[in-house]
Amino acid sequence: MLNSGIYKHINIMPTFVITTKRANNTNGIRIEPGMQVRVVTNSFSNPVSTNGGQLVIDAFMRVYGIDIKKAGCLNMVYLDVVQC
Repeated sequence: MLNSGIYKHINIMPTFVITTKRANNTNGIRIEPGMQVRVVTNSFSNPVSTNGGQLVIDAFMRVYGIDIKKAGCLNMVYLDVVQC
């Protein structure tokens, strides 16, 4: 039998993988299908629609050096979100 006191302070934070679905070239920013980032959040809600998508914007900037919002691709038409 597990001692529940040992596991009392473990916090599991949701992780999401966000992948671009289609190509786009807007405002001088090129998006290719299959570009992928991973974000860890405090919420089980879709990170694209939570807090203005700031975690997703930051992740694409960190990994690819692009502003996904300025490219007009910060929406579910261009992004696929999977919770891991």
